[in-house]
Amino acid sequence: MIEVSELAKSFDAKVDGKRARVVALEDVSFAADDGRITALLGPNGAGKTTTLRIIGTLVRADRGVARVGEIDVQSDTRAVRAQLGVLSDARGLYTRLTARENVEYYARLRNVPAQLGSERLAMMAKLLDMGSLLERRVEGFSTGERLKVALARALIHDPHHLILDEPTNGLDVVSTRALRRLLLHLRDSGKCIVISSHIMQEVEQLADEIVIVARGRTVAHGNAQSIRAAAGTESLEDAFVKLAYEVEGAPVQ
Repeated sequence: MIEVSELAKSFDAKVDGKRARVVALEDVSFAADDGRITALLGPNGAGKTTTLRIIGTLVRADRGVARVGEIDVQSDTRAVRAQLGVLSDARGLYTRLTARENVEYYARLRNVPAQLGSERLAMMAKLLDMGSLLERRVEGFSTGERLKVALARALIHDPHHLILDEPTNGLDVVSTRALRRLLLHLRDSGKCIVISSHIMQEVEQLADEIVIVARGRTVAHGNAQSIRAAAGTESLEDAFVKLAYEVEGAPVQ
């Protein structure tokens, strides 16, 4: 389970040529259960990526608490990272290595035994239809091909918790379908999965729970049906627009 409570974070940045403090998060709270896919849905700049970076121990919150499997992310980062598989917006692959070498290198960093790592990679290559990519150097890979390698790398140590930042960004239909099959397989095996997105169709097809974040705050949390009901709309898209852009005040639950 992943839990965040009252997260707040601000950064120093240049605004109109002057240094200023920019608020990324003011009050983000939600819980993501095991065996479920939880989607963070929000406009660009809403705080989705910052929230995932805090969970992934890459950024420290100014205020609030984030826990992965009941471990505080700021008090024991090594234990949290051992439980996490992370797909960031920057894939970070070594382009001079083959797809197999990228994944095997990461497996060694994670202390995965060689035989076990080979078995897991073979399974993921089948699920992601990436067998033909394994012996090719990553340089020159398409966006979808890079995503498959990055996913295999994030999953090679069999983490219980998975966080994915905009996982279908730039993917074609075939790659999106392969990703969807993998995520549903992982969910059904009991994994806790958190994704960020601004694509309504993707969220409706994948997510068991939806967290809408806007202006650095949680403005709604529930399944698609409950969010539509809370907003008084017939579509998730209309509910999102109403909650993320039009409604001010306390979060809708």
